[in-house]
Amino acid sequence: MGTIVEFTSLTPDALDALERAVRERRRVALRRRGTEYVVVAERLETLEREEALQGRLPMTGELLAFPLRELESFAVLP
Repeated sequence: MGTIVEFTSLTPDALDALERAVRERRRVALRRRGTEYVVVAERLETLEREEALQGRLPMTGELLAFPLRELESFAVLP
């Protein structure tokens, strides 16, 4: 099993990892405003000229939107 890569900026590799997570419905651990979330990646979309990750909370099923510019860091989990 490989190591988990944590991304702290939106590089092309980071965006590729997010796109792959959406395609494969993988879990993503992300940090926004000091709070850590673990969500199942649902889609990437553009909302009013900014991109956002739509993720579903596994425990409640709630769908949340995370603007990519607000993410402090994220990692795609195995």
